Amino acid sequence: MELTLVGQAVGMFAVTNIDDILILALFFGQAAGHPGSAVRVVAGQYLGFGAILAAAIIGALGAGLLPEAAIPYLGLLPLLLGIRAGWTAWRERHGTDGGEIPSAGDGPTTWAVAAVTFANGGDNIGVYVPVFATTGPGGLVVFAAVFVLLVAVWCASGRYFATRPVIARSLSRWGHVVLPVVLIGIGLAILIEGGAFGL
Repeated sequence: MELTLVGQAVGMFAVTNIDDILILALFFGQAAGHPGSAVRVVAGQYLGFGAILAAAIIGALGAGLLPEAAIPYLGLLPLLLGIRAGWTAWRERHGTDGGEIPSAGDGPTTWAVAAVTFANGGDNIGVYVPVFATTGPGGLVVFAAVFVLLVAVWCASGRYFATRPVIARSLSRWGHVVLPVVLIGIGLAILIEGGAFGL
């Protein structure tokens, strides 16, 4: 029973969070050369995923933290962060001086990573809630423990991909362009798939 639950938890986490590895690789690529940035990426990933897990557990217990109609609007978070990252990259390339943006010159901030993680995984809440509601308290503990462990595996995988020489060179050269595009794409996908604003 326990092993079956662990297997289910691993499978569900992997399927619902596969895109996070790419996002984490981009964040770790952006963090390269900035002391403490990698720790902020991991902390942000745990904060964002912790919020998803908490919302799913509360939803499973019947409290319903987020109304279903609000979930598509979580797409605004990565969309706005992507626009900001794109604006920052453009400004740095053109040498215009403006206010310092923490997610650019010093690597990604904990809150930016957490916001993207939560927004990107917001639709996962709808997947997790019914499963959590039917597993009982013991199953809920197993799912939560496996998910928390797998966040570390995901962070390690993202860091691994970001530090491979070929990938690192590509991220160094194109990361400032790819990150905003990916974030904007995620934001638009969440908004469109959820039917936000009648899309």
